[in-house]
Amino acid sequence: MDMKFYEGCTALITGASSGLGAEFAHQLAPFARHLILVARRLDRLEALRDELQQTHPGLTVFVYGADLTKIEERATFADWLVEQKLKIDFLINNAGHGDRGHFETAEWSRIQSMIDLNITALTHLAHLLLPSMTQTGRAAILNVSSVASFFPLPNMAVYSATKAYVTSLSEAIAIELRPRGITVTALCPGPVPTEFFDVARRSPDDETAAHYESMPGFVATSAEVVRAGLRAVARNKPRTIPNPLLCVAVGLALVVPFCVTREILRAFAKKL
Repeated sequence: MDMKFYEGCTALITGASSGLGAEFAHQLAPFARHLILVARRLDRLEALRDELQQTHPGLTVFVYGADLTKIEERATFADWLVEQKLKIDFLINNAGHGDRGHFETAEWSRIQSMIDLNITALTHLAHLLLPSMTQTGRAAILNVSSVASFFPLPNMAVYSATKAYVTSLSEAIAIELRPRGITVTALCPGPVPTEFFDVARRSPDDETAAHYESMPGFVATSAEVVRAGLRAVARNKPRTIPNPLLCVAVGLALVVPFCVTREILRAFAKKL
């Protein structure tokens, strides 16, 4: 992959304390000038910052602890970027979480948090930063969505709906911003062995992660997903599904009548 696209960039990564966010930081570190890492767990961000700066002496890493579900913290963070004179030219909207279980038994606070993070925070950050990004001459936004964005998933109804929003928004603003030299990409991975399922499950007995991991053809590592996302941004692709087999499966599913897809989803939900 040609990483020259990222040389000297100032990249902001949300949800950078673990999983895909931390992996984005590792893969960009050899090329970026500045990394701004944002998450709630400041201690993890500080440990990651120390590791990256020790390994890459020419890199400056800023860390910022914030709960991005809160509008006042997003506004304060935007003000902090101005105070630090940091002009973002690569925004990675990675922060997000899921919830697995029947819709009617979900705690409302969990649903609200998911909507606030997966939809509102992602949209607000892009809206806050785009005015300055359009002045840089070349910039990019990578929104981490999911293959779930293509299907209304039973037992993950709100999560898949939030990701459908992310993919749709990304496609729309990619069309708007392309003439101005800004790349917008939706990264749509399938199952990735991160903390996602630990956070999404409601019970310690939930073995959803093990079920997905038993289908290796549809699972990709964090490193593979991040490489695919960065490659897609560099190539100005509005959307990418990292796993080739999963990409084929999604393509086939989208061309069959939805009544068939609905029955497949109903059968799949019974197994989980």
